[in-house]
Amino acid sequence: MISKFLNKRLWRSGAVLLWFFFPSGLFAHEQNPPSNFLKTAAAVNVKAPDFVLVNQDNQRFESSRLRGKVIVLNFIFTTCTDVCPIFTANLAALQRKLNDRHGADLFFVSITTDPEIDSAKVLKGYAGRYRADLKNWAFLTGSEADLKAVWTAFGIRVINKGRGLVQHTSLTTVIDHGGIRRANYLGEKWQLKDLERDVLAWLDKKP
Repeated sequence: MISKFLNKRLWRSGAVLLWFFFPSGLFAHEQNPPSNFLKTAAAVNVKAPDFVLVNQDNQRFESSRLRGKVIVLNFIFTTCTDVCPIFTANLAALQRKLNDRHGADLFFVSITTDPEIDSAKVLKGYAGRYRADLKNWAFLTGSEADLKAVWTAFGIRVINKGRGLVQHTSLTTVIDHGGIRRANYLGEKWQLKDLERDVLAWLDKKP
């Protein structure tokens, strides 16, 4: 019990320090990303790239099969101890809130930035810790080459410092039924209520 309390206190302290040292709120893991990455990451009203990766069940996952659904897509890694857990917890809360009414039209995608550690098995365990409903949430990995292509297409810069230490651009993006990126959340200071608002707005525009 004491250990759990201390871990919680340390995690909160880390979040506070992160907030202090990254006041711009744009990049929780990377301080000075190149401008071309920022431009791509912040792009809206452009077609989201199609890709093929591997899901938490070690099955081939084709993003094009999600056409017709609203997608909330982000980038995380399982050994992250600062903002990735917050992002995942936020999406899990949103999924639980919206699934009863919108589960058939909504899909969540989390793509790893650390394939060296994040195997399909590791991602499935991570999903379980957040009680993610895998009927409409995929946690994706793949070869480094395949992932690099996806990172670049979404404007994600990844710097792997080894042993589970990864810096990466923090992006959550909303993709509409037709595969067009419609809203972006950069960094860690966005509010869940704003993401929910954008997701519901596009769900209401179902063709």
